[in-house]
Amino acid sequence: MSSPTLEDLQRIYHQPFFELIEQAHAVHKKNWKSNEVQLCALLSIKTGGCSEDCSYCAQSARYSTNVKAEKMLPIAEVVAVAQKSKRNGAARFCMGAAWRGAREGTAQFKSVLDIVRAVSALGLEVCVTLGELGETAARQLKEAGVAIYNHNLDTSPEFYPQIITTHSFEDRLRTIRAVQQAGLGVCCGGIIGLGESEMDRLRMLEMLASFNPPPESVPINCLVPIAGTPLENLPPVDVFALVRLVATTRIMLGHTRVRLSAGRSRLSREAQALCFFAGANSIFFGERLLTAENPEADADLSLLAELGLSSQRSAREAGGDFATRLPTS
Repeated sequence: MSSPTLEDLQRIYHQPFFELIEQAHAVHKKNWKSNEVQLCALLSIKTGGCSEDCSYCAQSARYSTNVKAEKMLPIAEVVAVAQKSKRNGAARFCMGAAWRGAREGTAQFKSVLDIVRAVSALGLEVCVTLGELGETAARQLKEAGVAIYNHNLDTSPEFYPQIITTHSFEDRLRTIRAVQQAGLGVCCGGIIGLGESEMDRLRMLEMLASFNPPPESVPINCLVPIAGTPLENLPPVDVFALVRLVATTRIMLGHTRVRLSAGRSRLSREAQALCFFAGANSIFFGERLLTAENPEADADLSLLAELGLSSQRSAREAGGDFATRLPTS
């Protein structure tokens, strides 16, 4: 089946609001257990000092923020956080490192492989985000125990140069192709609230819909403005625009997890409930993301319980993986 066109996405997105979320909810119920939400923990294993100029990022060495460059965390500390996350209900453990990209053969990359092996041994699904990546490094990560690689598009190809200049949109796509060729699942989404247009958001979705195979998960981040970055004064994202984007993503990618990511701490409980109804079935779980605040774990568990939602088992626990859920035709 061919991927949706930009015109298709505009037609879906601009439906009357309740018709849109009802359609998205129907697609979600068809493809997923509608009461399950995947809980993902996220940890920065190497924070700050990044050479890139991503305009939204507190970890760029080019901006004066409250995030300072740190060394990579020791394995024991990462494992302790992963164990706590698992006890709290997380099915996936995601780890990020602030650098331009991962290079096989370096001491840093070998340390990452050791950390991955240790976390994978706990029975958690392992996801990493390490910047640009080649196929050889991707294969080594898979052998060590990585299941999913995160590499967001961030925004549309047209708006991208206004947000990042130290690498190109094509560089992003090149990493995603390498990851897919290595047999890893791809976690790929974007950030809204960067000053982009509605059309930029739909163009980003058009690109995601063209992936073959489709993304395993699509994180939808709302900008968290950080003092010292070029985007520090941008206003918050309109809640109804966020819900429309979640619903359109769910309709477009029925078999893909749609994750509420950065910026969730600024959403009311009611706004999050609308997002879950519209097809979001994954959240980042824990008090902190890479550098931004996140709702406390107890608050998340309380909200899920009130909505009648439960935590989703990992693919490893269920005895399968993302590939087993893909349609056969």
